[in-house]
This record gives sequence, structure tokens and C-alpha cells, in this order.
Amino acid sequence: MHWADYTAQRLIERGGRQVSASGITPSGDFHIGHLREILSAEMIHRACIDAGIESKYIFIVDSMDPLRRVYDFLSPEYKRYIGHPLAYIPAPDPDGKPGEGGNTYAEHFLDPFLKALGEIGVNPEVVMNHETYESGGFAEFIDSAITRKEEIGGIIQDIAGRDLGEDWFPYNPIGSDGSMDGVIVTGYERPFVHWTDSHGIDGKSDIRKAEGKMPWRIDWAARWAIHGITCEPAGKDHGAAGGSYDTGIPICRLLGGNPPDKIVYEWIQLKGMGPMSSSSGLTIGPMEALSLVPPEILRYVIARSKINRHIEFDTGGALFRTADEYERLVSNPTLVDEGMTKRQLVAAQTQVGAIRLSQVEPGSDPRKSIGGVSFSHLSMLAQIKSSDEDVWGSLNRSGHIQGEPSNSLVVRLARMRNWIGGAHFPIDAKIEIKKRISDEARVNIDMDGRKFLSSLSSLLSECEWSDEGINAAIVNACESAGIPIGSGYSSLYWVLIGRSYGPKASSLISEMDREGVLSLLGSA
Repeated sequence: MHWADYTAQRLIERGGRQVSASGITPSGDFHIGHLREILSAEMIHRACIDAGIESKYIFIVDSMDPLRRVYDFLSPEYKRYIGHPLAYIPAPDPDGKPGEGGNTYAEHFLDPFLKALGEIGVNPEVVMNHETYESGGFAEFIDSAITRKEEIGGIIQDIAGRDLGEDWFPYNPIGSDGSMDGVIVTGYERPFVHWTDSHGIDGKSDIRKAEGKMPWRIDWAARWAIHGITCEPAGKDHGAAGGSYDTGIPICRLLGGNPPDKIVYEWIQLKGMGPMSSSSGLTIGPMEALSLVPPEILRYVIARSKINRHIEFDTGGALFRTADEYERLVSNPTLVDEGMTKRQLVAAQTQVGAIRLSQVEPGSDPRKSIGGVSFSHLSMLAQIKSSDEDVWGSLNRSGHIQGEPSNSLVVRLARMRNWIGGAHFPIDAKIEIKKRISDEARVNIDMDGRKFLSSLSSLLSECEWSDEGINAAIVNACESAGIPIGSGYSSLYWVLIGRSYGPKASSLISEMDREGVLSLLGSA
């Protein structure tokens, strides 16, 4: 079965309501890699619902995390906010300077990301971690961690192999200047942690308020207990031997919680092309990805891959192959067949699960996500038709749609035009109809190819000007010239677009003027 369904079946053994979770630190713009964790958790939540298990999905924002450094997109003025919780510092303005508006730094980066999640069908219960601290939700666990400081320190040292140092304390208070950096704990009298900050000022922090936070490894373990989390996939950095998952499980138990089973996912990375090459160090954000790719395809990229397999997100040629695979599976009503071998059955059931979990709306008909027009065909039309109205006219003539296009198809075309006009569209997928045959084409078309083109020209002058009629003419011309159909297509592509391969030739020619095609073929 699909990995999300398998995980749901394992969660049944825990009993009770399941709580899937993922989290993020809103320290800057989010990238496509963050979606691996989020969609993995959300798909497991969906699988639980589909299996009849009571479940909810929460998204924990690490808004209490401090600003760790002045990032490249920030002005030097942010230096004074290093060590301050992200929930309590101002959002950057367009120049990267601390803004004067009401938005916080955390909200500034979080809000567009949540919008992107909504567009791909992820609608979690959002938990702002600083609010849990403010409401006293961590107080009991902070007290327990301080009381059992030696045991927790021993777990971290033994499992992670880290030397914590003499000043280590399982709670980081906020000093007089609002920063957690350079603050030394001097004592504890519940509910107050006493401290001296880097300015030599003494003070105290109330553990019932957001006047400090626990270090990551303890904070993570505590939130499992606070929210009753039963499932939280983590990246391989946290899931590695000695990582924060391995220390979090015993710490959670020590704090009185029941930790989730360890689930580790491999990272998703961007496969570069042009300025997006890996050497540039650039990434693509979720909103940018959604401006290019239908949300179902974005979900499918993650749903189809085993959770422990690395994913390369390719906005180039592989995107066509991924979309074609998705469309082929969606269009096949009999993915699972009684005559399959056990291996084939497992693969087919996994594909069925991947398609189900790829839908933006749970339980919706996957065929509606295609809208009757394939990704490849829409790509071709978007390149050779200058206006959207011309595209709709073509689709009506070819029978792909009847009447006005659906809203989803309008959005798909807009995304396609963004992709074609942007930096991520693969060069070898660009289509430019030639007005005259190129010298390179003449060199690459041999005598048999010329015979084929001559025969095709004659057949095209009389055939029905439709995809089916033109395709039959191409096949017949190959037979007449006595050449393999692949060779015929190669010659034809050289004439039409100046290279040996391209989109479906009959579909491309049917969108062109008959006289223009015959003129091109004649010049060859």
C-alpha cells in the first residue's frame, strides 16, 4: 500500500485520536524543500481519515525561535535584534530595514507561505509556539526539565555526544534587551528563573509567560506531550543517529509524554537549469512553484515517492514526464487488475494511493484536475497561440472542451504561460515554428527524408485538417517513402521547428495554416 496508508495502519495500534504535525521556523523565505515535511504529515493525516481514524493535522510555527544572524536580505540594523524571538521583532520593509507596520517578522514570512499551503490543499490548525509559551502551556514541562536537568543533560550527552558545558541550562531566559544571547542562569525558584545578562543586569523570567524558551531538543519533546502528537515526520538531519529525534523520544517520556514513532524523510531539492543550477545555490519558493505547476502535480511529486527516497524537483523536462505520468494514471480506470502479479499489484495500489493523495480537495475526482487537456498539449498551445482566446478556440475545435473553459483550466493556462515565459522552462521544450527551412535542417534531411516530405506534402494538400487526418497522412507518407516512422518524424520536425524532436506532430500541424505548412515542406 501507499506509504501514508501504511503509516496510518501502524498508527491504529496506538489507539485514540491521531495528531499529525509538522513545523517550521519563519526566519526567511520558505523554499520547495519545506513541502516534503508538510505534505508527508498532511498525507498521513488524510490517510488516517480515509481509514476511519479520528485525526487532526497541526502546523507548529517556531515563532519563539531567536533571530540567529543578519541574513543577506536584511539590513545591518537587524543586528540589534539577534537573539530576539521572531514573534517580537518587526518585519523587514522592502529595503530590508525594520519596518514600522504592525506585522511581526514571523508573520511577514509565514503569511504568504500559509497562502501557498492553502492552494495545494493543506489547511492545518496553525499553532504559534510563542502563544503556547505566553499561555503557560510549556510551564509544567519547563519546571520538569529544570527539576530533572541532570537526567536530560545526560540523555543529550550520551545519545548526541555533545558536551553541554557547566553553564548549560534547559531554559533560555530573555534578558533586559529582549535577547536570549549571553544570558546566564543564576538560580531557579518556581516559577521564576533568575539570570544575569550580557549587560550585567540581573533579572528573572516567569516560566508561565513567554519570557524565555527551552532549547530545541527539549522544546520539541515537550510539544509532543503538550499537543498529543502521534506522528511527526522529520528530515534526515533530525532523524540521523544521535539527532534531535533520538534525544527527543526519551526526553518526552521523562517529561511524562508519549512520543511519536520515529519517521524520517529524505530531502527534496531543486534540480537546476540555467540560473537555477546547483552551483548557484538558488532555490525555488512554494509560491513560485505554484505559479508554474498545477498543485496536483506538486503534490504528486511527493506522493509518488517513498518517504525515505531523495526527490529532485525538476522544473525542466522532467516536469513533462511527471505530468504525463500523472495524467496517464488518472485517465486509466483499471489501474488494479485481478490478473496482476503480487509485485504489479503492490505497485498499482501504491499508484492509486498517490493519485488519491495528490488531489487538492480530498475525495475529489482526479480527472477534473486535468480538465480534458494534457500538460504537453497545453504547453504547445500556450507557445504557438498568442492569446488565451485562440487557445480556447483551438480546444473547442479539437473537442477537448465544449464552450467556455473551466476556472481550473484558465488557471492552468496562466501557470503554463508563467512557466514558458520564465527562467525555468527547458530550452529543448521551446517551440518556434519556422518561417523558412534552416540550413541546419537541410543538412540533416537525407534523400529518403526528402521523398517522405514530398509524399507528405501531397497527402496533406487533400487530407482532412484534423489531428487524426494529419496523423494518418504522416503514417502513409512514411510507408510510401519506405522509411521508419521515427525517421519521418525526425525530418518533419527539422522542417517545422529546426530540431529532430518535438511535440505531437499531428497536433502541432493541425494548429497551423495548411498553405504555410505546404510551403515549408515544398522548400525542403
